[in-house]
Amino acid sequence: MLSTGIAILAAGGSRRLGQPKQLVSLRGEPLVRHVAALAEAVSGENVAVVVGCEAERVKAALHGLACACLDSATWQEGIASSIRSAVRWAEVRELDALMFLVCDQTRLTSDVVRQLWAAWAMQPQLAAASAYADALGIPAVFPRAYYPALLTLQGDRGAAKLLHGAAVTRVAWPDGVYDLDTPADLAEETAHRSGVDLE
Repeated sequence: MLSTGIAILAAGGSRRLGQPKQLVSLRGEPLVRHVAALAEAVSGENVAVVVGCEAERVKAALHGLACACLDSATWQEGIASSIRSAVRWAEVRELDALMFLVCDQTRLTSDVVRQLWAAWAMQPQLAAASAYADALGIPAVFPRAYYPALLTLQGDRGAAKLLHGAAVTRVAWPDGVYDLDTPADLAEETAHRSGVDLE
């Protein structure tokens, strides 16, 4: 039986938003806790959260959950640093595949995660990625064969480039376009949840 895990990338400083998005509360709890609890509900014990900016506050927000916290000492480099930390964790645990999640995709649900795992399981030799806005991105599952390439990533570019030109299982998720990058995004999402029309 294949061994799998989920890594939540929650180390960034969110410069454009002006505050660490992983600590933003939209459901009465920090986003990082919501996503970690969702991941644990789907995948059980093999869940890790990569922390960096405001690491102690993020760890405190995860209190009581079973997920591992991975410290990314070089988080200021960009998302590649978090990816490398997650892959090293996956290698130590001998995971056959690793799914990456982020905290700021506000429409993420457990059904989305389950659908992605199910799609990957149909062709476990391939990566499986969410399709939205005419592109492939996170959430995405990378089988072990991708680990060496993931460990070569540098700077503030993620793993999406590894999906381009490769055979990939696509899972349509139009709501993947909704994320929190700017104060305007946060205002829009807050309004959406309260039923307010900003137009």
